[in-house]
Amino acid sequence: MIMKGQKINDRYQIIKTIGEGGMANVYLAYDTILDRNVAVKVLRGDLASDEKFVRRFQREALSASSLNHPNIVEVYDVGEDNGQYFIVMEYIEGKHLKQLLKKRGNLTITEVIDIMLQITDGMAVAHDSYIIHRDIKPQNIMILENGLVKITDFGIAMAMNAAQLTQTNSVMGSVHYLPPEQASGTGASLQSDIYSMGILMYELLCGHLPYRGDNAVEIALKHLKEPLPSIREYLPTLPQSVENVILKATAKNPKNRYADAREMHEDLKTVMDDSRIDEPRYEYPYPEDEMDAKEMEENIKQEEPKEDKKDKKKDDVIAKQITKDDLKKQNKLLIVLGSIFAGLVLITTTIIVFLPMITGGKEVTVPDVSGMTVKKAIKKLQEKGFKIADDQKEVDSDEVDEGKVVKTNPAGGSKKVKGKEITLYVSSGTKKITIEDYTDQNYIEVKAELEAKNLTVITEVKKVDNAQDKIGKVIGQSVEPGTKISPKESITLYIPEIKYPNFANGYTVETIQSWCNTYGVTLNIEYVETNDYTPGSIYYQSKSPNARVSAGDNLDIKVAKGKEQPDTNDVQIDENAVCETSGLC
Repeated sequence: MIMKGQKINDRYQIIKTIGEGGMANVYLAYDTILDRNVAVKVLRGDLASDEKFVRRFQREALSASSLNHPNIVEVYDVGEDNGQYFIVMEYIEGKHLKQLLKKRGNLTITEVIDIMLQITDGMAVAHDSYIIHRDIKPQNIMILENGLVKITDFGIAMAMNAAQLTQTNSVMGSVHYLPPEQASGTGASLQSDIYSMGILMYELLCGHLPYRGDNAVEIALKHLKEPLPSIREYLPTLPQSVENVILKATAKNPKNRYADAREMHEDLKTVMDDSRIDEPRYEYPYPEDEMDAKEMEENIKQEEPKEDKKDKKKDDVIAKQITKDDLKKQNKLLIVLGSIFAGLVLITTTIIVFLPMITGGKEVTVPDVSGMTVKKAIKKLQEKGFKIADDQKEVDSDEVDEGKVVKTNPAGGSKKVKGKEITLYVSSGTKKITIEDYTDQNYIEVKAELEAKNLTVITEVKKVDNAQDKIGKVIGQSVEPGTKISPKESITLYIPEIKYPNFANGYTVETIQSWCNTYGVTLNIEYVETNDYTPGSIYYQSKSPNARVSAGDNLDIKVAKGKEQPDTNDVQIDENAVCETSGLC
């Protein structure tokens, strides 16, 4: 754990923690050399021990540092300090888009187009260098008070993809924006970023995601198989030109998408022009189910050499920078190090093989003490002639009860000389999960997140006043924020109860429309000629009275109108009868 005041690389002094995640922790730090605040992201311990991942992380982070654009967070430095791998970035005082959506619900068309223009402009620069982000989502898009947008997490997103990490906590954050080709496991291309940007644009306009499910697999399958829900059904006044951008960006077949971010950016620039507002709905030129997994993989392979060629070129440049003198020095150093290493191997072999013979030390089997109490384990090990290390290690364990021994080092069953020091690893119990404050968050997303951590989630409906802003959101929880609980324990999420009234009881079309606007329900009205009901009365509704309201519902009603009466102008007049009656003829 990095503490306040600690210096990283003898330069970046930690001020405070500003973010924690499954992949890395982020700290606000002070650059003591350049006299400025920076954001320092430090890789999580288990990732830092993955040598392959670290190498890729460093390379990709350095590639990202070459990107220079006002809409991309600048990477200043990448390095390692006492086994901790870090990346130093521009510090942004602002919110990410997920926080903005939680506060606002959804954004206006003008705001969304402005944000997407900035994102595509920044991504165009990345795509020009064939750098794929691979993790476009609201949490990775920062927005400043002045409206400037910043894309972050390039290096880590690319390295994560390259390492093919599959931890649940890594996947869950991004599965809602996952392109079909990545969901099917065939890799990413420039057009993968396009798909994620299309889903992001949909969410910014609607305030909710197009695909939802109880778990990550279910959501990924929807990205693969289900057509995108019509955004104009939710936002009927949305110009067709805007929907067309989303349709083209989120096509399942990459052939139907924009080629890259620059093409999408150019299209967005004219999307609100009068000549485009009512343009025809975008029709996919290629079948959406045309791309099978094999074809997707072949397409990705065709793209990959560009990146390999670029990497080779970088390597060639680096190679040219190494002088003959440097090589000579390196060769001498290698010879010296090789000699030292060979000597150490010889000494170690001598100690292991011959020392017991010389000293008469007897090797005995280290007893397996896993599952025992510390007291019993120490007693058993000492009976066999072993010493016990003063410092015991604590480890999480789902199988071994808290306070009991999980394992030893050296391991039980191995043969060691009597007198060898044994370290005990003691169970601290099941790894606890820290519960956050989920109030006002989408309860479906919260439920999926908690279930991914093996918690049992119960939803309970509660009556609440002024619930129009609470539909689909968590209004309370049974476990207090900050509480730590074990996997398989349960937590109850409370959601608001809003029911449909009986619209036949005195409601007019106007009052129903107002009610629907309040609760985010789409109203469809049908006027029917009938003499069975009073004109203007509501005699049918598709949602039964007392049925629960859900965000995005459609409500159909039927309104009575009287049958048309014959037009008096068309009645034939008998002139003779008029004359006789009036006596005027």
